[in-house]
Amino acid sequence: MMPAAPLLSIGLVLLALLGAPLFAIIAASAMWGFFSEGIDLQAVAIEFYGMAEMPILLAIPLFTFAGYVLSESGAPGRLVRLTRALMGWVPAGLSIVALAVCAFFTAFTGASGVTIIALGALLVPALQQAGYPEKFNLGLVTSAGSLGLLFAPSLPLILYGVIAELPVEDLFRAGILPGLLMLVMLSGYSVIRNRELRTPLSEFSWREVRGAVREAAWEIPLPLVVLGGIYSGYFAISEAAAVTALYVLIVDVLILREISWRRLPAIMRESMVLVGGVLVILGMSLASTNYMIDAGVPQKLLALVGGWVTGEVSFLLLLLAFLLVLGAILDIFSAIVLVVPLILPVAAQFGVDPIHLGIVFLATMQLGYLTPPVGLNLFIASYRFERSIIEIYLSTLPFFAFLLLAVLIITFWPWLSLALL
Repeated sequence: MMPAAPLLSIGLVLLALLGAPLFAIIAASAMWGFFSEGIDLQAVAIEFYGMAEMPILLAIPLFTFAGYVLSESGAPGRLVRLTRALMGWVPAGLSIVALAVCAFFTAFTGASGVTIIALGALLVPALQQAGYPEKFNLGLVTSAGSLGLLFAPSLPLILYGVIAELPVEDLFRAGILPGLLMLVMLSGYSVIRNRELRTPLSEFSWREVRGAVREAAWEIPLPLVVLGGIYSGYFAISEAAAVTALYVLIVDVLILREISWRRLPAIMRESMVLVGGVLVILGMSLASTNYMIDAGVPQKLLALVGGWVTGEVSFLLLLLAFLLVLGAILDIFSAIVLVVPLILPVAAQFGVDPIHLGIVFLATMQLGYLTPPVGLNLFIASYRFERSIIEIYLSTLPFFAFLLLAVLIITFWPWLSLALL
């Protein structure tokens, strides 16, 4: 007869494949672990309620809500007009605009799929009208959907800081140069393609710039005040999140009146569904993580990896391969709470800085969204743009190649992540 532990593991895997909620799978494994060790199951509840002692968690719902309100308002259109007025005369200017706007919205919503859905209808027709081919447009918007995950106040950055017990402000700084590298790489590819396509340039007009600045006057101060407050030390992360949510609410509901009071509850509900899922998974994973530490799972994993890895370079190569596969089959929030506690002690044994590891982890998971055959953004783009999944695959391949090169540079050049600390 098969022992209980392997039988339970097989059962949990089958339940996960059948679509059972991830938090239930994690909770069941944690409860079984504590039970098998003779520890009272109240330990799970204690770990879950321990989240209340983490002030940084206040930032998660506030930033997410602010991002959802921005995406539902007219802010995307105003920002596109502003950046187009400033950059439209530059070769590949509109494609660079699309990359920057997508990165901005993903940084605030923390969900790349939301960016593709919210901005796709705006950016793809604009690129088409400017003379870019459809294949390029689909690939650019699909790839740009995850670019903002390394920029403050990205929800995955905050969550990694909570799980790894690292200063979130340091992670925000660490993500700037790697995030810019990814933007520059895709912008460079866009310029190369623009020379081949010879798309017409728009004329620079001070009148259009003034009109665009006047129209986006409420959005322009937001990143300057929030990020400036965080980096200067004037705001704590949770305070910056509260300021952002209040500012966005006042501007879009009371001043511009683009979000009606009737629509507001639906936006709150939609954003809090994402937050609620993340917090439940986080709470259960804290209990599961403590059990795995008590059971010596990281040490066992290190012993297993030790047979394959001889140093930092080979460890990072193995990690990249693992994360690419993981990013294609698992959402980034689940991956952070499940995998980070396991790989942190292993990485420390090979001399990998934990903050650098965080940036490598998020950059590679970001790329996992585009990894065939099951990258999440590929399916979201296929649904949003009503194109076959094969067509989306082919359109994203050049962008995927440049992003993969950027990830390799980020991984093996730690200076990019650590220079601003």
